[in-house]
Amino acid sequence: MVNKFEKTNVMRILDQKGIQYNYYFFDSKKDNVFDVANSYGQNLAMVFKTLVTSSRSKEYYVFMVPVEKELDLKKAAKVAGEKAIEMIPQKELLSLTGYVHGGCSPIGMKKRFKTFIDHSVVNCGSIYFSGGRVGCQVELALSDLKKIIPVIPKNITRQI
Repeated sequence: MVNKFEKTNVMRILDQKGIQYNYYFFDSKKDNVFDVANSYGQNLAMVFKTLVTSSRSKEYYVFMVPVEKELDLKKAAKVAGEKAIEMIPQKELLSLTGYVHGGCSPIGMKKRFKTFIDHSVVNCGSIYFSGGRVGCQVELALSDLKKIIPVIPKNITRQI
């Protein structure tokens, strides 16, 4: 059991909403996401990274993508209704979202941004994503994630 001081903001939000979740801590200096997924027996198709983008119109969008795939910026722009989008510079992530690179979660950002998740999520019973800090993942069902943030499944990826 995690004590109160180890809980992340993501966990506190999930607790406040009464949403059940699992959490996993790992040594981010030793392990990459693939090692972590394997050590916990997680299917890589169920482990998602959270990416933040911006458009020429200065709108920001969040995309949740399986770690085994890559965000297709053309598909992402199309589903967002933009001509083009690009990844935000890493140095802007903290001030925009409140999260650092490698610890960015779609839950608990400073502002709510339109959020899309790869359509492959419909094949997952639950998903894993950042728990709000480097070295922490949470696991919950898509239906529970939708209780916290509106997230839209769309075809937004390509294989790496």
